[in-house]
Amino acid sequence: MFTGDTQTGDTQTADSVLTMYSTTWCGYCHRLKSQLDRAGIGYREINIEEDLAAAEFVMSVNGGNQTVPTVRFADGTALTNPSIHQVSERLAAMN
Repeated sequence: MFTGDTQTGDTQTADSVLTMYSTTWCGYCHRLKSQLDRAGIGYREINIEEDLAAAEFVMSVNGGNQTVPTVRFADGTALTNPSIHQVSERLAAMN
């Protein structure tokens, strides 16, 4: 599933610079998605319960744990359960 469009919630913007790994039941994921949408930050969402490679990536950056939300940026860096402020700061530093 791709998200980030504040009107439909189910499309990826062409210039998405981050990927958010999540699950359908994760409250922290829902909160961060809402904050990203309000901030107009495009993202691709991947459900780690449906994508084994995504789950393996999340475990690789979280000490073997499937901790979500995990956000991967275009430069390959990742943040686990970040605030919208942390995401915004990382994006600003990349520009």
